[in-house]
Amino acid sequence: MKSPGMIGVLVMAYGGPDNLEEVEPYLMDVRGYRPTSPEIVHEVRERYREIGGRSPILERTRAQADALQNVLNEQGQNFKVFVGMRHWHPFLAETLTEIRKQGIDQVVALVMAPHYSRMSIQAYYQKIEEANSGVQIAPIYDWHLLPEYLNALTDHVKAALRRFPDSVRADVPVIFTAHSLPERILEWGDPYPSQLLATTEALMEQLGPRPHEFAYQSAAISNIPWLGPDAAQVMERYAAEGVRHILICPIGFVCEHVEILYDIDIEYQRLAKKLGTHLERIEMLNNSPEMIRGLARLVRRTAEEAGWI
Repeated sequence: MKSPGMIGVLVMAYGGPDNLEEVEPYLMDVRGYRPTSPEIVHEVRERYREIGGRSPILERTRAQADALQNVLNEQGQNFKVFVGMRHWHPFLAETLTEIRKQGIDQVVALVMAPHYSRMSIQAYYQKIEEANSGVQIAPIYDWHLLPEYLNALTDHVKAALRRFPDSVRADVPVIFTAHSLPERILEWGDPYPSQLLATTEALMEQLGPRPHEFAYQSAAISNIPWLGPDAAQVMERYAAEGVRHILICPIGFVCEHVEILYDIDIEYQRLAKKLGTHLERIEMLNNSPEMIRGLARLVRRTAEEAGWI
């Protein structure tokens, strides 16, 4: 039965295992079912074990979707928000099937990652195409300069800086980070690196002059070259220069998952201890009211441009 006038919103994220038993099948999906050594499976499983035995990404994304639904409802729009994952349950195809069952055939699609790459954001839309659901999609490809996203990040950086002693706060460098990707994206003229730098520059306009740098993190276990520098290399250089306080601000992620809870909170903290530096990171945006308001505005505008409202 068709829902008259109802517009769907598909909020998408990467996905993650809900328990340690799911780590191997999840990893196989991520790797396209290529042969995966037991050593890699073990290493990834141990990372999840260290962060509590599961990924919180689904519940975080559902909280974001619920917040988005609430804002859209407050503004009197006829939207219904759904959640779909690229690499784990609920898979995008499963969610699209549910959307059609509810009689909705016009959907604004939004990935909860602000920066576009053919290897990241476009892969979500490839999954949607492969699902062949018959749903009409109005895609949002990036939102790296969304004012509300930038404002929320700025507030979180300022709050994190207050954790440092007054005497050093003005000189604490900020390392802005995002997930690394294989270097081959540069051959395609992929906009990912330039969008990350644009976000960094926009944030620094709001934060004012202070030491800062952009770096990548979370490169996969692989033999091919990935984009750098890695944030660990930047931390080591700062330490060699006598810097004893560092703040990490992930701009390519909006909630806690293994790249935050393990790569930063465990790996980089271990490195900071070894280097004798005080490392902090910002609180993740999660369902930040300001960011969600901005995304609601973007969803409405996208639906308007599609001629649905």
